[in-house]
Amino acid sequence: MKSSLKRLCAGMLALAFVSPALAKLPPPPPPDPAKAEEAKQKAADAAKKDAELMAKYTDLAVANYAAKAKAEGKEFKPQMGPGVPGAPAVAAATPAKAAAKAPAKK
Repeated sequence: MKSSLKRLCAGMLALAFVSPALAKLPPPPPPDPAKAEEAKQKAADAAKKDAELMAKYTDLAVANYAAKAKAEGKEFKPQMGPGVPGAPAVAAATPAKAAAKAPAKK
């Protein structure tokens, strides 16, 4: 009996708090173009700052890993993806593979 009463009370409380949230909200006011442009610029600046911080801390992590690998006597060659500045171009690697497959001239 007590558990049924607790469930009933919990259901009524949930209904009391959820009902106002389901009410229809008024439409948002039309956006101000100047404020929208400012918000877009702030978001772009924040994204640029985040990317710079990510690159900085990624470099620190790689340097730390490389130092530990060198201390242990392991060889470490960092691998860079195609979007990383300084990474070898994929098109440049293709002719080398083709030349390796070509038969030697006599």
